[in-house]
Amino acid sequence: MRFRHPDGSTVHLAYCTNVHPAETFDGVLAQLRDHCEPVRRRLGRDRLGIGLWLAKDAAHALVTDPSALRGLRTELDRRGLEVVTLNGFPYQGFGAEKVKYRVYKPDWADPARLDHTTALARVLAGLLPDDVTEGSISTLPLAWRTGHDAERAETARHALLTLAERLDALEELTGRSLRVGLEPEPGCIVETTGDAIAPLTAIAHDRIGICVDTCHLATSFEDPHTALDSLTRAGITVVKSQLSAALHAEHPHLPAVREALAAFDEPRFLHQTRTDTASGLRGTDDLGEALHGDALPDASCWRAHFHVPLHAAPAAPLTSTLPVLKTALTRLVGGPHPLTRHLEVETYTWQALPPELRPRGRAQLVDGIAAELTLARDLLTDLGLKELP
Repeated sequence: MRFRHPDGSTVHLAYCTNVHPAETFDGVLAQLRDHCEPVRRRLGRDRLGIGLWLAKDAAHALVTDPSALRGLRTELDRRGLEVVTLNGFPYQGFGAEKVKYRVYKPDWADPARLDHTTALARVLAGLLPDDVTEGSISTLPLAWRTGHDAERAETARHALLTLAERLDALEELTGRSLRVGLEPEPGCIVETTGDAIAPLTAIAHDRIGICVDTCHLATSFEDPHTALDSLTRAGITVVKSQLSAALHAEHPHLPAVREALAAFDEPRFLHQTRTDTASGLRGTDDLGEALHGDALPDASCWRAHFHVPLHAAPAAPLTSTLPVLKTALTRLVGGPHPLTRHLEVETYTWQALPPELRPRGRAQLVDGIAAELTLARDLLTDLGLKELP
């Protein structure tokens, strides 16, 4: 979906396909047929943007077989789909029964992460629509916080500089300008936008910026205006933003609230949980740790890294951080010029929701994704952007 900003530039809205498990090229083609095109038809649009997630094996197949890449581009066009952004954070196994900490491997100190992201960039250069010259890729925020010493930090910095050089060369070869954004996430070396400033300043290359995920922003209790103003002052580019909402519990000390939260404590994904105290941010690596014992103070509200559907906040006594998303979006694209032109709805946890909230079959999932995109579209048009055909 495309929108015209009042300054005349085009803002792209997509939804991320990491909600649909696929590890191979054939699996990606099945995603387009079974999910992406039906979402487009459900919205009644001739064109739909998708933020494609390509696992290691799928990316390798596409970058080593030009005919496969041409075939994917043809299939996208045939189904009324377009790609301007990739989700390069998960490396493989994102649809596994238990993901948890594995999603942070390989990190940026491992050569495999550089190789994979380079492959993604080469694929994206071949998938961009003919009238689009700029693409974006979101990636791991350096590493999970444990075991990342000064030596590994320097290795990661050099890897990102090498990536920037490769992106420069790719633009010379293809005419496509690609940028990669570190995606701050609770528990990682770069947990907040503030944490991103020092390493990105050390890299000092406009190919490498930040991806602002509004669920992560809210989970870490960051104020969107303060965060984005700090990035602007530091000269750091917002490569893309993922539109997502976290789980919010206003009164976590109440038994009924804890019981409601327990329904979201599930075995597949890590749900880092945070609370903002007088002495600073406190947190646990997972929701279950917060619920059992006294690991997390409960005198003030909790937020958990659980991407809940944008259009359907959990029932009371819980809610979502959709207001944080709205504030961030206003700052991102509501001003005289957009801070980013790539937006991606990223609710990958549909099948991890409590059983009564999960979609029953493909049709209900399609309806849910379409409803999220409709909400995002309405937010954009309310900010003065005009939806394009």
